[in-house]
Amino acid sequence: MPSGALLFDLPDYPHERWTAHLRKFLPTLDIRATADAQTAADIAYCVAWKPAPGKLHNLPNLKIVFSMGAGVDGIVADPTYPRHIPLARVVDDTLAQAMSEYVVLSVLYWHRRLHDFIGLQRDKKWRQLPAPRAPQVRVGILGFGVLGQAATAPLRALNYQLSGWSATPKHVDGVKTFHGTAQLEVFLAQSDILVCLLPLTPDTRGILDAKTFAALPKDACVINAARGGHVVEDDLIKALDSGHLGGATLDVFSAEPLPATSPLWSHPKVVMTAHSAAFTDPESFMRQVATTIRRMDDGLPPENLVDFARGY
Repeated sequence: MPSGALLFDLPDYPHERWTAHLRKFLPTLDIRATADAQTAADIAYCVAWKPAPGKLHNLPNLKIVFSMGAGVDGIVADPTYPRHIPLARVVDDTLAQAMSEYVVLSVLYWHRRLHDFIGLQRDKKWRQLPAPRAPQVRVGILGFGVLGQAATAPLRALNYQLSGWSATPKHVDGVKTFHGTAQLEVFLAQSDILVCLLPLTPDTRGILDAKTFAALPKDACVINAARGGHVVEDDLIKALDSGHLGGATLDVFSAEPLPATSPLWSHPKVVMTAHSAAFTDPESFMRQVATTIRRMDDGLPPENLVDFARGY
């Protein structure tokens, strides 16, 4: 039996479709949607997305926090987060599959010039537009972790030239890898389509800026399915308007929902989706939470923990 209650900390969020799965895996677990001063000591586990600053600090017997998404910046950014409490991120095949689908869709969209064809259809113009063969197109994955590596498998099957950049060295068959600040510009210079799947940390915030865009080849396209904080939106618009960048697919934004006043809504070279590239699957995630709780109750260490020094 789990030694303590679990707090599902998502205010104003319909948590029942999530907790129903957790009750199936751990029927005796005490699951709560709120915790006040009288009940805070009962909480041993917490599922959260972007908890209010200081909230987790006030749970004296907390053993672990589970982030509902692959990204953990919304929790790590809280300076009051008790760093001695393990933070687990989602590592889920369904999430990786969905993100891979989004990346392949977006790469093919720009490679096969679908944006141009949609414009021709709107103008009722019949025109054949040639596209380079896939082996001639260089796709660079900026952020070569679990999601980035998962996305390379279907892209490799389509015979794209693939490269990946990460903070530390990685080795994947069929992918040319780069790492560290010293190799970033070399990586960018050979990326016709740049896919950003980085975690958001102080080092990566604003990394998609004027300098990065200038380092990309002429007519390169940018796909950001990571975090809105990676993009300096004014710099992106300038790079698109200048003709240096050929287009951008954006799933995430610095402010969400995106304000109606944002020029990104109507920019002719921008394709937008509403933070929908990949959703955490409730059943799969709750199974992961239940497995970790059982491990901890059996005296085993939790898995998929965040390194606070790195921020992911």
